[in-house]
Amino acid sequence: MYTVAQSPDAEKNLRRMVSAIRESLTDAPTETAALANASAFMMAYLQGLNWAGFYVMTAGRLTVGPFQGIPACTEIAVGDGVCGAAAERKAIVLVEDVHAFPGHIACDSASNSELVVPIFVKDALWGVIDLDSPDFGRFTGLEARYFEELAALLGAWLEGKHA
Repeated sequence: MYTVAQSPDAEKNLRRMVSAIRESLTDAPTETAALANASAFMMAYLQGLNWAGFYVMTAGRLTVGPFQGIPACTEIAVGDGVCGAAAERKAIVLVEDVHAFPGHIACDSASNSELVVPIFVKDALWGVIDLDSPDFGRFTGLEARYFEELAALLGAWLEGKHA
């Protein structure tokens, strides 16, 4: 149904990823189906990842959602770790070296850098996109920009599902 064609051009891969996820949302029957495919596309289109997925706000805490990677922390308090910091700040958090980040939660000891992007539905924090890499400094402003676009796309789709 879907094909993934990677390019040596990182930005082209990011554009293709966002496009593939946008296309997959058109026939996704549930949030779980949409986010499961989105996490698979993230892992398929981006090189150097060891975890790609979502944490969803549930009763004031971030709860693990669909993802690709090894088993993850099931709950994260707002303010704890990189995901919790992004939720608390309601802003993108890009960390080049997670070991230097105060309060980092090591769900996967192989992770060395992380990018977390909040998703909003009706101006309320719905959850976050979380990307981990075993490479130090893996994420840049380029990924942050495309994942901010992706978060807006997912937020609009989720809002439509809850309208």
